[in-house]
Amino acid sequence: MTMEQRTARLTVLIDPRKKAVFERLCRQEDQTPSQVVRRLIREFIEQRLGRPWGPGESAGEPSAESGTVR
Repeated sequence: MTMEQRTARLTVLIDPRKKAVFERLCRQEDQTPSQVVRRLIREFIEQRLGRPWGPGESAGEPSAESGTVR
């Protein structure tokens, strides 16, 4: 599996108390907040596309195997 490029930054403004709880829960699962957010975004994309999404592809590209729009 290809490693995702991590060169784009996403800034999210949230309530400081919610951020603190989120960070604590991430630590309890031995994950960084960034890992959890990347997973949540990937799951959201896959839900909307209706199929697995892989690094290096973008929504709207035609699928090589099916010729359908991704």
